[in-house]
Amino acid sequence: MTYWLGTGQEQMHWLVQLTVTLIITCISIFLASKLFNRVDSQLAKTKTPWDVALLNAAKRPTHYFIWTLGTAIVAQILSNKLDLLSKDTIESFYKVSIIVLLTWFLLRLIKGAEEILVSPLQTKNPIDLTTISAISKLLKSSLFIISTLVLLQTLGLSISGILAFGGIGGIAVGFAAKDLLANFFGGLMIYLDRPFSVGDWVRSPDQDIEGTIEKIGWRQTCVRTFDKRPLYVPNATFSVISVENPSRMTHRRIYEKIGVRYDDIKKLPIILEDIKKMLTIHTDIDDSQTMIVNFDEFGDSALNFFIYTFTKTTNWVHFHEVKQDILFKVMNIIELHQAEVAFPTQTLHIQAQNNNPPFG
Repeated sequence: MTYWLGTGQEQMHWLVQLTVTLIITCISIFLASKLFNRVDSQLAKTKTPWDVALLNAAKRPTHYFIWTLGTAIVAQILSNKLDLLSKDTIESFYKVSIIVLLTWFLLRLIKGAEEILVSPLQTKNPIDLTTISAISKLLKSSLFIISTLVLLQTLGLSISGILAFGGIGGIAVGFAAKDLLANFFGGLMIYLDRPFSVGDWVRSPDQDIEGTIEKIGWRQTCVRTFDKRPLYVPNATFSVISVENPSRMTHRRIYEKIGVRYDDIKKLPIILEDIKKMLTIHTDIDDSQTMIVNFDEFGDSALNFFIYTFTKTTNWVHFHEVKQDILFKVMNIIELHQAEVAFPTQTLHIQAQNNNPPFG
């Protein structure tokens, strides 16, 4: 290996070889840094983010690769002179370092790709965070397993025995950790079916679960309730309960019953007509959806009609502002026609008694 840098010549003193190796290593790192900065400034002018992600992923592993190469050459020089390390040990160190650095590079590349694919500023059609997180975790796990097996093979260990032991051990672990596996596959189904994503507001009519999805893990999902308490739900739970996702609703519904007095029965048709006109021209009401303003029933103390319509907004706070505005406008229309909103009343009829005897 020392012949790569020309330091393996017999006539060259070993201290000179060490000095030359260290100088060349430092110069190589300096030149690599300059080269990366120059290329980075050029790639910043391009429109594609992938070349920048590839460059950023390679920067630090490349620097450590140069240090590793220099360290291996120094170790070989010392080994030849002082017989400190065997050639096989140095070669194993070099190979293991290459595998670790390559794995590190791929992990950084996966992370960079994850940031690009979820950013609306860097890609035209960003993928939701839940899907990207699942794919990223799967790739990282696969990369870690493959790298570990390659490292063991490089160190001289037989991976066939490890794989056989893993197969038998996997069966035992499967029986012992069936709940853990159920949660794992429950999380996998969440990633595949995507009934909700991080940031969605969800609730379950089957269990007391309601809040915003904060994190979806492989074993459990964190739901932040509206009183800001974290609720940790095992992923297997979502495979056996119904889950509502109000965050994906297209509209919000206004459904209100209002009553006017029986004395205003002749004014009711024109009141209903004006309310429907008001809803039709209201900027926050979607008139392409179902809209009903109809007399509904003869109540105990009022003539009841109902309003059934949908708002354009799905924001919970804005929805209540729109609903409040609608109700105030309904009250103004009723007052405009000199009618009144009814309240519960009772009328008591008393028949006067005749005290005169029937036959005078």
